[in-house]
Amino acid sequence: MSSSRGSIMGVLSMKGGDGEHSYANNSEAQKSINSDAKLAVAEDVKEMIVEMGFPGCIKVADLGCSSGENTFLVMSEIVNTIIASYQQKGQNPPEIDCCLNDLPDNDFNTTFKLIPSFHEKLKMDVKEMCFVSGVPGSFYSRLFPSKSLHFVHSSFSLHWLSKVPDGLEENKTNVYLRSPCPPNVYKSYLAQFKNDFSLFLRMRAEETVPNGRMALTLVGRKALDPLSRDCFQNWSLLTDALLDLVSEGILKESDVESFNLPFYNPDENEVKEVIANEGSFEINNFETIFGLLFSYKTGRTEVKDDDGVDQPRAFEAASKRAKFIRSLVEPMLAAHFGDAIIDRLFDKYTYHLAQRYDTLRNKPTVNFFVSLIRK
Repeated sequence: MSSSRGSIMGVLSMKGGDGEHSYANNSEAQKSINSDAKLAVAEDVKEMIVEMGFPGCIKVADLGCSSGENTFLVMSEIVNTIIASYQQKGQNPPEIDCCLNDLPDNDFNTTFKLIPSFHEKLKMDVKEMCFVSGVPGSFYSRLFPSKSLHFVHSSFSLHWLSKVPDGLEENKTNVYLRSPCPPNVYKSYLAQFKNDFSLFLRMRAEETVPNGRMALTLVGRKALDPLSRDCFQNWSLLTDALLDLVSEGILKESDVESFNLPFYNPDENEVKEVIANEGSFEINNFETIFGLLFSYKTGRTEVKDDDGVDQPRAFEAASKRAKFIRSLVEPMLAAHFGDAIIDRLFDKYTYHLAQRYDTLRNKPTVNFFVSLIRK
């Protein structure tokens, strides 16, 4: 895959629509983590309103909104918190400008179809005070006028890089970091993350009012070693599935060697270092939210094989997880390898995941919630 920023921007959007493999129908994991973070987000909103003296208009931006119900679940929580905060202090509710941002190729249509439902759930006297708009573009660039945003939210977006890092020629058949890999591969990924996250903060610093807030949730890692096996199971199994297709003659090894994911899951220190060095925001809160690789329950009766693995449950859980991963990366994979191999690829992915189900089912996923205040 080309490492140019322009080529990535055209395929980095999640799988659109509302079909079986769409992001809209395979984002339960994100919903769960956002639910865990909602109290912290609400607290940020309340503090901001008081510090700003209950402004008459509040502009909220959700960056990397993708498509589906998750977008409006988060926005509803923010809007409801704003309204409740004003009512508790006997203040007239403000006008609320809700801006939904993602890349131009994002499936905004699926999201916009949910606007009537979003408005319907608001109280009658609030509906006419709440405005929703789409803002297509990369959040690694300027998106809004100077000092116009009061509250910025972004979840499950900032671990996606603006481009595939340069200098990955030695990564060979790995699609991401995998042990063993040359040290310069890790350094290239880390450098790209630092550049991108710093740029994101600099752009938002221009757009956010003083004392404005940002609430960010991103995939991270606890291990200081980026090659720890806990850090990249999703992508190492994708590599295995791709190499299966190479061994079957469906793909060329050179095609796999030229594909790398524009992704990086930082550790806590790496995130904090970029924020401190960029200098525009103060960390108000930093939390680690743990999930499970298989956040899936089944009512099946356990039928274990000779190794003690519940095979029906393993396959169902693996299939569900594979659909989740497919919803994230299918556009990228199809652009590089072609549409024809996608079904076969994720059959292989499901197989590898099911084989490792008993080992991985209690493995935690690591997510960071970061609350920032504009200085």
